[in-house]
Order: sequence, then C-alpha cells, then structure tokens
Amino acid sequence: MSEENIQQTPLAELHLELGAKMIPFAGRNMPVQYTSIMDEHSAVRNAVGVFDISHMGQFLLSGEGAEAWLNTMLTNDVENLEVDDAQYTLMLNENGGVIDDLIIYRIAVGQVFMVVNASMIAEDFRWLTLHLEDGLTLSNESEDWAGMAVQGPDAADVYGALFSERILPRRNGIDRWEQFGEEIIVCRTGYTGEDGFELFVPASAAIRFFQKCIDAGAKPCGLGARDSLRTEVCYPLNGADLSPERTPIEAGLGFFCALETDFIGVEKLRAQKAEGLNEKLVALKYTGKGAPPRAHYEVFSKADERIGELSSGVLSPSLREGVAMAYLPVEHASLGTLVDVDVRGRRFEAEVVKKPFYKKG
Repeated sequence: MSEENIQQTPLAELHLELGAKMIPFAGRNMPVQYTSIMDEHSAVRNAVGVFDISHMGQFLLSGEGAEAWLNTMLTNDVENLEVDDAQYTLMLNENGGVIDDLIIYRIAVGQVFMVVNASMIAEDFRWLTLHLEDGLTLSNESEDWAGMAVQGPDAADVYGALFSERILPRRNGIDRWEQFGEEIIVCRTGYTGEDGFELFVPASAAIRFFQKCIDAGAKPCGLGARDSLRTEVCYPLNGADLSPERTPIEAGLGFFCALETDFIGVEKLRAQKAEGLNEKLVALKYTGKGAPPRAHYEVFSKADERIGELSSGVLSPSLREGVAMAYLPVEHASLGTLVDVDVRGRRFEAEVVKKPFYKKG
C-alpha cells in the first residue's frame, strides 16, 4: 500500500501531540511507541495503559436467526452466549484454515456486534456477505467508531473516573448506553494478559475520551508494547501465528471450536482431532542469553535439520528472556525438547515450554 493510501485513525492528531512514533500498520498510520516499548509494557503490567484500537473493524449483524447463521460461519457456539456477553471465536475457510480471529458481542436477541482485525476488514466483510442468508443484515460500521483499550491492574480506577455512575462489566461482558447523545459500548476482554476494558465511542468523540483516559492515569501505549504483552501470554496474532494454511487445532485453540456444530471448515478440524496432528504451535524460550527472536527466523533440531520458523518472537520485557512461538513437527513439540533458533547465521538454543510464558503473580 502506497503512503498516499495510508489512512489516519480519529486519534492521529493526538498521537502526534503526545510525541508518538508513527508507522503504517494494516493500512492505518499507528503509534508504535510514545516513550519506549519497555516503559509502556511495564506500565500495563504494573499500573495501566491505553491503546488506540480504532484501526480494528466493527460489523453489526441483525435479523431473526442471526445467532444460528453465525454458528455456520464461526467456530464457537454463538447460541451459548447470553445477551450482553462476549466471545472469542474464529472464522475459517473450507479447509479449516483461519481467515480471522475475532470477538463477537451479543447485544440483543438477533443482534451481534463484531470486532475484527484491521487487516481483514474487507476480506471478512466479503466472506460473510458471500454467505449471508436472506432476512439478515450485515453492516460495516468501521468508519463510524473509534476504539481504545485500557489495560492493566489499575484499569478499574480509570473506568471509575470516566463513568462513575456505572459498574464495570464482568469479564467477557458488555455494557451499552447513551451519554450526551453519543452511544457508548464497553467490553471487558483484552489482549495483554491483564484486566481491562475496550471502549468504543463515535469517531468524533475519540480524542476527548482518549484524553480522559490519560487524565485518569492511563499511559498511552503503542503497537510495540501491545505485541510484547500479547506474546508473553501467547495470544496469537492473525497473519503470523494464525493463517489460512493453519487450523485452530494446530494453533492450540481447540477450546474455542464447537466441533458438534456445522461451521465452514469443521470437517478438517474433526479429522485432525480424530487422527492427530503433524505440526502444532509451540512456545519456545531461550535457555540462555541471545539476540531477540523475531518472526520468520528458522528453527533447527539438534540434529541440524530445519524443522520450522518462528511465527512470533520478542525479548520479553517482563522475563528478560527471548520468547517465541513456532509451528513444529509433533515429534519436536514435546515439553523440554531443545532446538536452535537461527538469528542471522548465529544459533541460540531454545526449549519447548508450557504456555504462557508469563503468568500474573
């Protein structure tokens, strides 16, 4: 995508005022950091940070039978959701590969709010529209909303400062109301391993609410810290750890797949469950010091056989160790297996360890 086609989020002006370093990401100009990744990472782990997530997409599905139809499109059982509940789920192609992972919110009977990955807005909308049943309406509201994620152990304090008259929703719950004529949506999920909430407001109100979060004590954080935080807790990134060539079973996300429902791609998942896997996504941690691991670095067995490449990797700010994820053959995927990561011609030993790398406390 050319620089002329890079879009701005509703918060771009404020990011520049705050001194953010901006980079193109998923077609948007986004802050990668304001002070430093280490500083922002630490703020989320120990206090509270706020991220611009306005680049992500928002769809609204309406109509009688919306939930039943979504059960043919998504891996998790939508009909298990109560109204005002949220659910992590995946959308697959016919061969069981991941098109996208997303979060859906059942805001009423026959009405579902969907938050999709920024790089997949157009493809997700095309895929869903291609299969849409008569009587259902799917609208792409991505340009109407601004989003921000408040994450960290002090997130509830920020919420109280913003909305003292309301109670923070339960985990995986949502709340919606109108305030001064503006619709507010709050979702309590997260992508950092910390407590927190996502706040969606009209795009015109974005700067005001982001500044309110900062005034309430949240440190502005960029994509760099978001990536290191999610990698420490082994949350997958679509396009890296998840792809159309990999199934949720291979990615270790079988818990989010209701194999008794007949969604697109389920036959492949049922076969993998019955027959076993050839490869699976594992967590790797350096056994000693080494250069920061990065996506696409090759992985070798101790017999010097190339067995895969990293899908994600980072020098963990919390653990001060190199941590990564990679799809490896099952014979090399057992806990305790030693491998070597090739970093520009240098080999660093790593061990297959249990997910996640970082646990609170």
